[in-house]
Amino acid sequence: YLGQLAEDARHPDAALGWYKAVEPGSQFVAAQGRIAQVLAGRGKLAEARQHLQAAAREAPNERVQYVLAEAQLLRDANRNEDAFAVLDEALRAEPENPDLLYESALMAERVGRIEVMEGRLRKLIALKPDHAHAYNALGYSLAERGQRLDEAETLIRKALAPDDPFIIDSLGWTQYRRGQLGDALASLQKAFGLRADPEIAAHLGEVLWMLGRRDEAVRTWRDAAK
Repeated sequence: YLGQLAEDARHPDAALGWYKAVEPGSQFVAAQGRIAQVLAGRGKLAEARQHLQAAAREAPNERVQYVLAEAQLLRDANRNEDAFAVLDEALRAEPENPDLLYESALMAERVGRIEVMEGRLRKLIALKPDHAHAYNALGYSLAERGQRLDEAETLIRKALAPDDPFIIDSLGWTQYRRGQLGDALASLQKAFGLRADPEIAAHLGEVLWMLGRRDEAVRTWRDAAK
């Protein structure tokens, strides 16, 4: 926590000192991830990756967490192909790891490998039938591409939780894609009421616009942009 305070105060050297002082225990992996984030933020992405890879070699049981952290660094640097490669390699060693299946599926979609994304999410659902985010991710992807909308809504409804704004947003966006503007508006207003997230605002504004409520749409977008 002292390291995080130093980061917030824009004292990266002090932050690194605190993070490096963390000894093995409940905060150790998180501290190594923060070290890598600080290094990457200073333009030392290669050094950040080396730090995480070395930590993974020293603690094989924590390897997946370090792989996920490395992929996040690469994603933040807009190196999506490299991030996918890191996750894909790790998945070959642990082909049924739920975290690797989920993250590699999302990254596969980012790099345009839609069939890989769908295959991995379906495998994850088969392994963990209660994995709400897998249902939601697959359903939203179908809706976003305007494909198999009945199936998309069925998948999202399996994931649906009354207090999860992002899954409710997925449902609203699917309803919009199906031309159900009234239902879409209700869902998206509920999602936005739970969390004023910019992506939800983008969807809500689009539905308002299509309903002819253009002043409200523009206001929604402008408020979200602020």
